[in-house]
Amino acid sequence: MQNLPGFRDFPPEDCARRNYILNTWRSVARRYGFVEYDGPTLESVELYAKKNESGAEIMQQLYSFEDRGGRPVALRPEMTPTLARMVASREKQYKKPIKWFSSSTFFRYERQQKGRLREFIQLNCDLIGETGPAADAEVLALAIDLVRAFGFGPEDFVVRLSDRKAWMDFLTARGVPEAQFGTVLQAADKIERESPDSLNAKLAPAGLTVDDLKAFIASGSPESFRPLIEELTARGLAGYVEVDLSIVRGLAYYTGVVFEVFDRSKSMRALAGGGRYDDLIAGLSDGAANLSAMGFGMGDVVLANFVSETPKAAERMAAALAADAPVDIYVIIADATRRAEGLQTVQALRDAGWKADFSLAGAKVGKQFQTAEGLGAKFAVVVGGEWPEVKVKTLATRQEVQVPQSGLADWLKSGENSL
Repeated sequence: MQNLPGFRDFPPEDCARRNYILNTWRSVARRYGFVEYDGPTLESVELYAKKNESGAEIMQQLYSFEDRGGRPVALRPEMTPTLARMVASREKQYKKPIKWFSSSTFFRYERQQKGRLREFIQLNCDLIGETGPAADAEVLALAIDLVRAFGFGPEDFVVRLSDRKAWMDFLTARGVPEAQFGTVLQAADKIERESPDSLNAKLAPAGLTVDDLKAFIASGSPESFRPLIEELTARGLAGYVEVDLSIVRGLAYYTGVVFEVFDRSKSMRALAGGGRYDDLIAGLSDGAANLSAMGFGMGDVVLANFVSETPKAAERMAAALAADAPVDIYVIIADATRRAEGLQTVQALRDAGWKADFSLAGAKVGKQFQTAEGLGAKFAVVVGGEWPEVKVKTLATRQEVQVPQSGLADWLKSGENSL
């Protein structure tokens, strides 16, 4: 029997690659002072319906049902509504700015394609309670470093930067009714993917054309970006960013800077995307918390494809996985009469924090060595006729020494061995 379409199994080799991504995400986010949080997998449908009023188009993608209490609930399709609910309920307990991240599983019933599944893991990073270019730059720098951490450089990816306020100013200057703002922004969001005739038909009520939008997009970098670019330049990260007003993040709740991260070859969906949303928390919390915010999401599916399809990143991942082999030390029981001593040795090593394994059923010594190498063990510890001493063999070099079993764990940790 196969799993459901759009859902994944994670056998050990795939689980190791998934954990490589998650561990890298966590490491980089923590370097920026972000702390991890999480929320429930099941939420009230009402929470997402409220965000839908702000321009999100997720209601038709919900995995929703009634629980046994008759309550409409859904598997979470995203984290922002949960974040808003959590922050609003206890925001006075936290010093500002709040810097939180999560790496959680989400569910959306949508068409499967490369880079998009119905179950996925997404990193969400949000900086709450701070406005201005310094906060925007901090979030952008984090997004850049998260991609760099997988071995990518400015030749591999780019952050396409835009500003919703610049779009609002443009639409206002052109006399577009506010009720048409959403239609125009959605058309701009699809300008690279939909035919001009189709878009012109949608833009007609706003009194604009595709050519009007393209002229605005080509108008250059608004002066408003200068402080943000200066912040990134001081960090040495400006080379990763390009101003591109075609990025609008077609959701109505964005209020300022928006961005998306793409591979340079443009062969994939966006690696990450987000922006400033200064009114959303107040709206989702019915005014219980009125906090500005800047954040983004980064999915594991597109990122995993990017890593596996880029040789230098794939090699970096392979090296990291090899360095984190499932076994550090394999205990080889060379004399069956010493099995009790072998078990004692295995337990002592595990108690000392080593990843240690052995043959449960017993096997010939040569077979045990083969198993040790297959598991990626660094050391083989041979328990045999030399007891109470054991032989320690470094599998990569074949060098071997004999040490007292009672001091084995300390000897391995001391760093005095030169094997």
